[in-house]
Amino acid sequence: MTTAPFVSPSLPRLYSARASPVPKSSARSGAWVAFRARPYGPSLHLRSPVMAAAGVGGNGSAVASEDSKVSSRLGEVKRVTKETNVHVKINLDGTGVAICSTGIPFLDHMLDQLASHGLFDVYVKATGDTHIDDHHSNEDIALAIGTALLQALGDRKGINRFGHFTAPLDEAAVEVILDLSGRPHLSCGLSIPTARVGTYDTQLVEHFFQSLVNTSGMTLHIRQLMGNNSHHIIEATFKAFARALRQATEYDLRRHGTIPSSKGVLSRS
Repeated sequence: MTTAPFVSPSLPRLYSARASPVPKSSARSGAWVAFRARPYGPSLHLRSPVMAAAGVGGNGSAVASEDSKVSSRLGEVKRVTKETNVHVKINLDGTGVAICSTGIPFLDHMLDQLASHGLFDVYVKATGDTHIDDHHSNEDIALAIGTALLQALGDRKGINRFGHFTAPLDEAAVEVILDLSGRPHLSCGLSIPTARVGTYDTQLVEHFFQSLVNTSGMTLHIRQLMGNNSHHIIEATFKAFARALRQATEYDLRRHGTIPSSKGVLSRS
């Protein structure tokens, strides 16, 4: 099937009809990158003809009618301070492409999990004062991702809103429950046994999620069920978060595009 190229006015050159994921080496070299996307113009159809026949959307959720379409769920944030320079782009209806160069190798690995298991397209380019430590970059990247998520969600019409997933990784298992409520709250029950994984300070895991929660307006509960390997615990956390967030951002067929709140509004304020 031949499709026309899609160019978002707010995200120039982010998507290309025939683009393939660019190796991470290209992203880290500073080259401009393209994600594979659904090229349908200013509004994205969230399903292909095959998906339409099956009655499901492009993100795996059910859809109400043949002609259903929603505005592109994209977010882009540039955050520049004296400590960091961060550029984030996210597509909630992506295919799981991650192009991340944060200056923190372990965080790159975790953002890969967010994209792959959430089926989000995630682009993060960051530089910062990592010669001091990873704290400022870790925090500002999470703040930018949360803000991009807030942009991409828009008025949150028709979404499930709630997500709940438990992910195992060998001996570790972590449960994540979240609500895209507009009210920021974090409860983090992780017991990570070592101070570092590689060069990454494991205290920064909770700080990453607190920063993301603050700007996205998300209620997030993280509970470690078991585990004694630090890498496994953290990775299971990001995988469970990705799947719970995917569930919450997908569309609910029975809601028919209404806002999932008895108040009739979900907002950050």
